[in-house]
Amino acid sequence: MSDSYLRNVIEAALLAAGRPLEIEDLAALIDEPLRPGKEQIREALEALAADYAGRGIELKQTASGFRVQVRRELADEVSRLWPERPARYSRALLETLALIAYRQPITRGEIEAVRGVAVNPNIIKTLLERNWVRVLGQRDVPGHPELLGTTREFLDYFGLRRLDELPPLAELRAMTELNVQLDLTPVGEDERPPPGSEELLPAPSDAPSDEALRPAAELDILGDEPDDDEGDSSGDPESSAGMVAAPSDGGPGIE
Repeated sequence: MSDSYLRNVIEAALLAAGRPLEIEDLAALIDEPLRPGKEQIREALEALAADYAGRGIELKQTASGFRVQVRRELADEVSRLWPERPARYSRALLETLALIAYRQPITRGEIEAVRGVAVNPNIIKTLLERNWVRVLGQRDVPGHPELLGTTREFLDYFGLRRLDELPPLAELRAMTELNVQLDLTPVGEDERPPPGSEELLPAPSDAPSDEALRPAAELDILGDEPDDDEGDSSGDPESSAGMVAAPSDGGPGIE
C-alpha cells in the first residue's frame, strides 16, 4: 500500500466522518492484510498536515481525535456562508463555564459563592444540553450537591486536546473583563485542572455529518447579551455564523 493511497484514505475519511477520528478508527478503514500500524498512520497524518500548510484548511487534533477544519484567519470570510446572527452567550453563562472549566469539580453552591449571585437553572441546563458540562458525582457534604465538570465535547468544541491547554488565567484576564465579577486569581497550581483529569471525560457522541467541514467554535466572550442571570437565549452554536477555527497550537505535530 502506497503512502499516497493511505494519505488519501485518511483525508477522505476525515472529511466524510462528521466527527473527529482517532488513530484506531483510521487504521480500521483498511482491510486486515494491509492494515497500517499506528506509527504509519501518524506519519500519514503528519504528511497531510504538511500538505495543508498555507491552505484554507488545517488538520487539528482534539480530545476525540483528528479533524479537518477551516483556518481561524479565514473564519470571517467563511462565516458569510451562514448569514444568520452569530450565537452570543451571556456574561453569566461564560463566567459559570469558566469557573467549571478552571476549578472542576465544583458545585453550583461554590459557583454562586464566587460569583456572589445565584446561578439561574437555565444556565446549567444550557451547558448540559450543549454537552459542555456533565455531573461527575456528588460532594460528600450535607445535601450531597452535584459536582460539575467539563466534557470531551467541550474540548472538541473549543479545539483542545486536554484541559491543560486552557489559556492561563492571566491571559484570560487580559482578553476579557470577566475579572470584574469573577475572581480568577490562581491560589496555586491545583487551581488548574490536572493534566490527567481528561480521563474523567465521557466518550464522545456522534456529531452532525457536516461538522467536519465546519470550523471549530470559539467563545464570543465580549458578546452583547445582557449582564445578568436571566438565562441564555443564544441560538444553536452548531449552526451559528459565529463559529471560527480553533487557535493554532503552533504546528501540526501529531501525538
